[in-house]
Amino acid sequence: MNVRTGNAGKKFGEFLSFSLPVTLAAICILLPLMIGFASAKLSSTSSLQGVILSGILFPAFILAILKPRILIPYTLLIWAIAPELRRIADWAEGVYHSVSLLSLAPLLTGATLVIPVLREIHKMKRSSNRIVLLFAAALAYGALIGLAKNGMGSVYDLANYIVPLLLIPFFAVTPFTTKDMDRLLHAYANIAVMVAVYGIIQYLTVPPWDAFWMRHADMISIGLPYPLEIRVFSTLNSPGPAAAFLVFALVPMILEKRWQGSLRWIGVLLVVVCLLTTLVRSAWLVLLVMLLVYIGSSSSKGKWKTLLQITFVACALIWIVPKLPGAEGLVARMETLTSVKEDHSYNERLGLWQNMLPMVAANPVGEGIGSVGTGTKLGNGGELGEYGIMDNGFIALLLTFGVAGAVFFFGALGAVVKQIVVRVIRKDSEQPYARLALAAWCGAIASLVSDNGFPGMKGYLIWMLIGLGLSAKEVIESRKKGTPHAAIERKIISN
Repeated sequence: MNVRTGNAGKKFGEFLSFSLPVTLAAICILLPLMIGFASAKLSSTSSLQGVILSGILFPAFILAILKPRILIPYTLLIWAIAPELRRIADWAEGVYHSVSLLSLAPLLTGATLVIPVLREIHKMKRSSNRIVLLFAAALAYGALIGLAKNGMGSVYDLANYIVPLLLIPFFAVTPFTTKDMDRLLHAYANIAVMVAVYGIIQYLTVPPWDAFWMRHADMISIGLPYPLEIRVFSTLNSPGPAAAFLVFALVPMILEKRWQGSLRWIGVLLVVVCLLTTLVRSAWLVLLVMLLVYIGSSSSKGKWKTLLQITFVACALIWIVPKLPGAEGLVARMETLTSVKEDHSYNERLGLWQNMLPMVAANPVGEGIGSVGTGTKLGNGGELGEYGIMDNGFIALLLTFGVAGAVFFFGALGAVVKQIVVRVIRKDSEQPYARLALAAWCGAIASLVSDNGFPGMKGYLIWMLIGLGLSAKEVIESRKKGTPHAAIERKIISN
């Protein structure tokens, strides 16, 4: 009986390995044709957006089938530049669109991760399955409540949670060597430097498409569309996401030379300067937490080396920042970190906690997915809903998932950090990736004091860094079971 079952499973696996590539190839051929046909039936605006969207998605499908490890840097690039492409398209047309098809580009690109995941899902281990099931339970509960209360907005918001979480099974089933992980972090650093360079240009000149968007988006918190009077958002859609993209790249760039990117320390300084111009102080909290966690979990020799590198960056900043154009505003903004109780933003967040906590306690069921954040635009005529801006991530999660859903969500986070800590305790050559994963997890929790970073781009960055640490764990276990490193390399090349 067991033999027959094994043979049946083997034949089914062979069938999948043959039919899946054929099916995916057919999708890659037919999907652009379908998008092109649909675009021809749409208005000129939607048609232009559809053409750009199909041009972005097609390489993602090819990479998902042939080179899934390269798909991650490509998706990072799309997360970084899609908002800028949207602004340029609106500016070229002369019409501002509060809702655009191009907003879906990063999500749809990230969704192609499901292709390599489904192809190798049978390789997932019990520990990864447990994490996925806990998150799935939380999301299923939040989606049911959200569909009932928030309509289609919950679908968009659900996708913002699911796409980043796809990285957990992706790293669990896709073999990454240390060289692959270094290449990924190197690519991320290069993209961050690109974002930083454009951000500095934006701060000094304010390109016309960015000024056009600022005038129509009605976001008074990002300054004025004039040089030196703007809070930099670079190629992202606001200063907060721009700061998050830079911070999660900056930490590995400071910590390890091999993760710095092509420009080395020049790139590090460019990212730091651009981060300053975003004026997002919570990003510096995340930076500090991540650095302290990484340093605290490293060896004594490694601690001194890292502290020396941080001292170098700090000294360079002390010398550079006062010489920057508009330095007075930057320095004044950073000085508020030393007088938090007198800060208006801090007092608003404190008031939000005091006002919203009783409301959350009185509604243990929750409002469901789609009740908080940008997803509220879809059911509100393109305008943010009641909880469209929520400057406290803990309240946002409790309001979204209620008590029951939050238990599953935070339980999944606990299961993740448990795996990471076990990996950090082991002393081996892949430990830096585990320490980086632990730093990212702690940074994500610390950032909840300002916003819920788990959906969307920030969530993608968090789960990418965590997934690298867990992927390093899989490489170690494979070696311990006798799988030669060269065999792993050959398997990766064949995939």
